[in-house]
Amino acid sequence: MLEDECHLLWGDVCGKVWGPRNQKITVDITNERQRQTYYGAVNLLTHQFHLNAFDAGNGENTVAYLEWCQRLYPGKKLLVLWDGASYHRSQELKTFLAQQNAGLTEADWRVTCLWFAPNAPEQNPVEDIWLKGKNYLRKRFAVNKTFAQVKCAFVDFLHDAFFPSAKFLWYWPNPQLI
Repeated sequence: MLEDECHLLWGDVCGKVWGPRNQKITVDITNERQRQTYYGAVNLLTHQFHLNAFDAGNGENTVAYLEWCQRLYPGKKLLVLWDGASYHRSQELKTFLAQQNAGLTEADWRVTCLWFAPNAPEQNPVEDIWLKGKNYLRKRFAVNKTFAQVKCAFVDFLHDAFFPSAKFLWYWPNPQLI
């Protein structure tokens, strides 16, 4: 699974406005402090996107998300590729991994976490999925009057859509014809 977090803000729904050329246009945004954090991962085998909302990105919620993913795939080993966010290296996560993988050889670990290269968000296709979700909101900014509506539209769009990506092949062996 390729994983990433997204922090959706009320201001993310700002769309485009008409105005005179070469003049800065400001649009007042209310409730700019409203925020929703989403954890999302795409399954490299099925291309299914797994989205779950949390109050923040932190070690506790990272562990909760991985436990949720384990419930989605009971009895399966999880391989998670993600960025170097501090909560991906937190003590809560280290404790969780130690408990999950206790007494097992590395080949049998229940959860294995690997990192993308530092400062390389372009390596993670989930970044592209978040961008598509936010662009969807921006195109429909006039119909989402409340942050609750914004969150519903974001989740509905990401939950119901399929996002193919050539980047998936970067992480999955592709058989070659000889």
